[in-house]
Amino acid sequence: MPPKPQVQEDTLRTEKIQIERKTFVFTLKENPRGRFLRITEDVNGRRDNIIVPSTGLDEFKKVIDAMVKASTDIPEKTQPQPPQL
Repeated sequence: MPPKPQVQEDTLRTEKIQIERKTFVFTLKENPRGRFLRITEDVNGRRDNIIVPSTGLDEFKKVIDAMVKASTDIPEKTQPQPPQL
């Protein structure tokens, strides 16, 4: 199969955050098919991407907000302590 033709993408905004040993890059882009958010996770040079169409960003945000709330509302499980001899 011939390679896919390169699609022109315009970057509208980029934000980068570092969390522990991971770097996340959020890039809002636009191409002839519409706008989308590309989220890139970089861990020691290994990169993974997800693409969220702009039509799904509100729903994506609702789920993220719910996960943040659950993370603060649900107590962390404590690690079992080894028996003392």
